[in-house]
Amino acid sequence: MTTPANPAPESNSDFASLKLPEAALENLSSLGYKAMTPIQEQSLPLAFKGHDLIAKAKTGSGKTAAFALPILNKLNIRFFAVQAIILCPTRELSSQVAKEIRRLARYQQNIKVVTLCGGQPIGPQIGSLEHGAHVVVGTPGRIKDHLQKRTLILDDINTVVLDEADRMLDMGFYADIETIIQQTPSKRQTLLFSATYPEKIKQLSSDFQKDPIEISVESVHSNSQIEQIFYQASRSKKNDATYQLLLSHKISSAVIFCNTKVCCQEVSEFLYDHGFNVLALHGDLEQRDRDDVLIRFSNKSCSILVATDVAARGLDIDDLQAVINYDLSRDNDIYTHRIGRTGRAGKSGLALSLYSESEKYKLESIETSQKQPLIYGDLKSIENAENIMPEQPSMVTLCIFGGRKQKVRPGDILGALTGEAGIDGKCVGKIDVTDFSSYVAIEREHAKKALQRLLDGKIKGRKFKAKLL
Repeated sequence: MTTPANPAPESNSDFASLKLPEAALENLSSLGYKAMTPIQEQSLPLAFKGHDLIAKAKTGSGKTAAFALPILNKLNIRFFAVQAIILCPTRELSSQVAKEIRRLARYQQNIKVVTLCGGQPIGPQIGSLEHGAHVVVGTPGRIKDHLQKRTLILDDINTVVLDEADRMLDMGFYADIETIIQQTPSKRQTLLFSATYPEKIKQLSSDFQKDPIEISVESVHSNSQIEQIFYQASRSKKNDATYQLLLSHKISSAVIFCNTKVCCQEVSEFLYDHGFNVLALHGDLEQRDRDDVLIRFSNKSCSILVATDVAARGLDIDDLQAVINYDLSRDNDIYTHRIGRTGRAGKSGLALSLYSESEKYKLESIETSQKQPLIYGDLKSIENAENIMPEQPSMVTLCIFGGRKQKVRPGDILGALTGEAGIDGKCVGKIDVTDFSSYVAIEREHAKKALQRLLDGKIKGRKFKAKLL
């Protein structure tokens, strides 16, 4: 039987209240974790006591730390067996979660986090597991593959996390989740995180959790945090309307959501032809191309991302100015999830939505769900937005054909650029290192110089090919 979190834990947003090691608190502070978010404040004390949890919280609420800190706190580092497993709906979210766990674990040495996802060769994953791992993060399908091959053993698991459980169920992963959890010990902690709480989640909890405590953080977005405006536009006028909205609101960073891959491609091509720096993200892209798109958008060398819901799953951008619903979603929860990508960490955000006459019933449903009246805009009032070319992003991405497997680290790339290349460190942006490639954001005016110096020079004493994306 699920029980509510009542009485609630004593309110204390200071991480020190968790009795973490001093080194862990110092690391949290260095990473910018100053005070607990509402979901962390409610869930962490309970998770540290070993309770199973059902935590409902919107995107960007800080849920990764809410399950990562308890996992790290009880790891036996000297025991090289998988002690925690985190299931995510997509490779992108898995990579994001694994990256954050590694950051949170920096205060301890030799903690190994392995990512197991489809869309990439299974051989290197098997090799990583053979060398031992403490924490596994991945998608249900690929993790089940490893279980069937006996390359992954879950006999020593003490914590199972289902992240974005509602999306995993929407994507048909229930049977895979069941197969995986059945191979973990019955004496385990199971933490379930979900943006929504449909009947399927209740069933999942009933099957795999023991007396879970429910935690819910307000999922309705306040207009004081995210300004939501709805514009009526016929199908034939949607492209022009999107163009005008981007210009009139002076949007420099946005995700535009479409319901189909075909629409996604058409909208991105239209905006590209009208001078926007835009990329499309949908299911027909090869995995490497998906990685390129996500990295270029997250490091601010691409302004506009046009995406489908499934393709954008796991997308985590700190300063996303706006979300535009080119197509309204067919589900209120999806609408809430979409707009929750802007207005994060206390910052204001903008959510603009286009709708047709026949879609007014969707607006009524959104209004009922949010329990507040919707705000409507008039496209005629912005049709005369200045007809100027959109500004180009200040950053450009440089791709280096060497990654973790070649022992390349972010510090090596930064050193090569600021040392021999003579680039000011302030001109270098986000650096992402994947297994076989590395990506670095460079201020546009220094990009060609940086590329040439890397081609002429070396990283860790080795020459690597590189190109501008």
